[in-house]
Amino acid sequence: MSQSRRMEGKVCLVTGGGTGIGRATALQMAREGAAAVVIAARRETEGEAVAAACRDLGAEARFVRTDIRSESEVGKMVADTVSRFGRLDVAFNNAGFQERRAPVEEQSDATYADVFDTNVRGVFHCLRHQIPAMLKTGGGAIVVNASVSGIRNPNPGFALYNASKAAVIAMMRSAAIENAARGIRINAVAPGRVVTDMMLAAGVGDVAAVAAGLPLRRMGQPEELAEAVVWLASAEASYVVGHVLAADGGFLAA
Repeated sequence: MSQSRRMEGKVCLVTGGGTGIGRATALQMAREGAAAVVIAARRETEGEAVAAACRDLGAEARFVRTDIRSESEVGKMVADTVSRFGRLDVAFNNAGFQERRAPVEEQSDATYADVFDTNVRGVFHCLRHQIPAMLKTGGGAIVVNASVSGIRNPNPGFALYNASKAAVIAMMRSAAIENAARGIRINAVAPGRVVTDMMLAAGVGDVAAVAAGLPLRRMGQPEELAEAVVWLASAEASYVVGHVLAADGGFLAA
């Protein structure tokens, strides 16, 4: 993985940072010189482990138990970050939820709420608190975790997840336009088939068969998405605004 210092001195925040792409990104931020990395997640054991690993890599780090579905918890997460470290420079809004695979008519109102309250309302909560915090200290960079599913449905059975990620992309673009001139760059990363606990739990089917259908003929790894996120959040992407970077093994090109 990259050994550059693209996050040198930055105060970074990662939601859903205890596992998968969030974990890989938090570690990559620490590896690339972040002054501080705040791990926000619901599960303490995993979150504390990632924070400890970030400290081993030289960054200050702490775990903040946060359910992004709660506006008050998100507000406290951002306020605590600024209080402890003086500012917020980079945020990766990664936390998400995917329903178990089933036709849309078999999904329930409760599942709909779980998906949209996490993937859409949760991102809304994050943006409405992160943006004012960044404006107070001159700006920053926000990356939202979307999905190729929000661009083109790659697999039937996930109608709610697909719709939620399309909504996230639209919200990101609006926020990006509103805030670009104010010094905050907002973009999204759109993973394709990446091996994470959430993907496996959703029941996507035969992993080998899915991989064989991709141009690269393999699944992605969380560390590969972390590189994309860190690039979008870095000065190397200083002219990139409102963009959806698909790290998808060639799925959308096929």
